[in-house]
Amino acid sequence: MMTPDEKTRYYGRMEENFPQFLKAMERLVAVPSYLKDDDDYPHVPAIKKVLDETMALMKDLGYRTYTDPDGYYGWAEIGEGDTLIGILGHLDVVPPGLIDDWKSDPFTVEYRENKVYGRGVQDDKGPVLTAVYAVKALLDEGFTPHYRLRFIFGTDEENLWRGIKVYMEKEEKPDFGFTPDSIFPLIHAEKGVLEYTLHAPNESGLTFKAGDAYNVVPSYVKAPKSQALIEALDHLHYEYRDEGETVGILGKGMHAQFAEKGVNAIHRFLLALEAMGHPTKAARFVKDNLEGHLFAEPIFGEVKDDASGELKFNLGKIELTEKEEILSIDMRLPVTYPKEKAVEAITRKAAEYGFTYHEFDWLKPVYLPLDSPIIKKLMNSYVEATGDTEHKPLSSGGATYARAMDNCVAYGIILPGVEKSEHMPNENMVVDDYKTAMKIYIHTFVNFNR
Repeated sequence: MMTPDEKTRYYGRMEENFPQFLKAMERLVAVPSYLKDDDDYPHVPAIKKVLDETMALMKDLGYRTYTDPDGYYGWAEIGEGDTLIGILGHLDVVPPGLIDDWKSDPFTVEYRENKVYGRGVQDDKGPVLTAVYAVKALLDEGFTPHYRLRFIFGTDEENLWRGIKVYMEKEEKPDFGFTPDSIFPLIHAEKGVLEYTLHAPNESGLTFKAGDAYNVVPSYVKAPKSQALIEALDHLHYEYRDEGETVGILGKGMHAQFAEKGVNAIHRFLLALEAMGHPTKAARFVKDNLEGHLFAEPIFGEVKDDASGELKFNLGKIELTEKEEILSIDMRLPVTYPKEKAVEAITRKAAEYGFTYHEFDWLKPVYLPLDSPIIKKLMNSYVEATGDTEHKPLSSGGATYARAMDNCVAYGIILPGVEKSEHMPNENMVVDDYKTAMKIYIHTFVNFNR
């Protein structure tokens, strides 16, 4: 536990440095570092730029730095000792979605009513910089870590995790660590994440493409305007926007871990097409298994466990080519539910509609017992900084870099009771919440020394 003098000095320095933190965040948010389907990762200008900007910043702060020659990752280390503690963060973001849904430019930080807005302020540029500037406050006050602290920056967390996978193949693995990419107090269980595509022959005569990412509930689909489409949308009571030659079919965007709280615009478009007399295999699949069912129960039954909750299902993207109907799906599996059982269920159900299953990515679940040393140390630090003894370790459907190595958990930065806005339009953070998170991390890094 920190002494009163240490707390005064470290907190005071944190306040002095806070404007520098905001400038650093503005610098990284300004880079639109999202990946498109046809990008030749990692050779993407925005990915290279955000990694270069980050490593230059870390070098200016006095860290030993290394950038992977191919641009998959970078790391920055400070301190000495045999123990290596890893702080894992990612520099890529999800696409902004429909720009009209933003009240300001998603890649220009804007401050309104004590909040900061921009893509990446909550996931994950702002959070990882919060940990960086917590360390800076300590170092500026003469703190000497008796361990090596390494910030590891991945560039593909929102897609296939290629950056962090290459790091773990080539570099020294930390003994333990955390990722500041979720909520406080901490996440000790993360659901398995299964992403896949379903393919079927396209016999509809329709071609179109919609959706931005597997792990985002699509909030908008643009379609050619017709009287029949307008009538179908009105009949179904679906929200839409008349855009002249096109119609914008509206849903409610949400991270896939909360898919049941969103409104899927792709579902709405498919069902509107069917009402117009344009049936598709995808529409039948959605109508029978997803509409009116929060957790895809017709496919899997009721699947949940005490440690991590319900199975989640999200149709994030769709493409109808001249030959195929292709659905891109993200699922979050409870930590005790076997992947093989999920694959068997979806393969069997998909076949009823003419679809075949093709795996895209699998991230195994995370589960650390509450009495493990890393959980105890992080929880003690959180309580020391906040005085909050009510909130306990949680489970999550999110996929964080905690899965990339052993003895790693998601730890902050969103405080209990604060609404998450990651992956949504107008992503934001309360400015003072960064300061609270910095205080928690200050206690954590000091306690790592003891």
